[in-house]
Amino acid sequence: MSEIPKILAGKVAVVTGASRGIGKGIALELGAAGATVYVTGRTVTAGHLPGTVAATAAEIDALGGHGVAVVCDHRDDAAVEKLFAQIRDEQGRLDVLVNNVYNSPASARWIGRKFWEVPPKAWDEGFDIGVRSHYVAAVFAAPLLIESRGLIVNVSSPGAVRHMHNAVYGVGKTAVDRLTADMAHDLEGTGTTAVSIWPGIVNTELLQMVPADAQGRRLVTLPGEGTFDLDQAETPHFAGRAVTALAADPDRLARTGKAWKVADLAEAYGFTDIDGRVPRAD
Repeated sequence: MSEIPKILAGKVAVVTGASRGIGKGIALELGAAGATVYVTGRTVTAGHLPGTVAATAAEIDALGGHGVAVVCDHRDDAAVEKLFAQIRDEQGRLDVLVNNVYNSPASARWIGRKFWEVPPKAWDEGFDIGVRSHYVAAVFAAPLLIESRGLIVNVSSPGAVRHMHNAVYGVGKTAVDRLTADMAHDLEGTGTTAVSIWPGIVNTELLQMVPADAQGRRLVTLPGEGTFDLDQAETPHFAGRAVTALAADPDRLARTGKAWKVADLAEAYGFTDIDGRVPRAD
């Protein structure tokens, strides 16, 4: 296997919620491209789902980057502020912020429910970690990113423009994309880019728990949305390659303020998932 070009050598990134899932895939791809990657999350001991911040950081090191594990509860504003103070002290710069942290297990409980069947606590779970957390991280990261003419990536979803999962999910993703647009508005003139990305169906550790049927297929049915073959889904690395391509693109400012499907970015930048495909869920 040929060595991955270190196109992000000397760059510093933060990926929130990187113990597992999409965040881990993004962190690993940034690290493989040579970046120093601060990975945040609450998980220090693997439990029902595998993955810890330390394990992700170690994998980044093995790929030729530098991983820094930071245990951080993104509901704690002081802890988030401390994270970016640490980065300034240790690195003196920040080039990429990926706002990915999200409470997927909590959200999954309410998939396919009518709004009156989804309790108000689900709103708080989805917005505190998944919208507010992105805003808070960006607030404390912005001075560093402006200095480097850097990049903010907010992980969102097509649920921002069509019904997916339930009302709370859709409103949350719409809020993320509105946040992206308003960040870009406020960053105009600084050279700093803010975008949303839309992964498709991603074969995360949570979905890997779906068992195979009698024909050996791993199918998941989302009420009102269809049945999906998880063996044809994206890996978490696909979104990571999108973020890496954006971080390395000197002309990325042309994309600021908008949401981009990962598959569309793959076609534009010429990358594939780790199996050579360009998966599309739509």
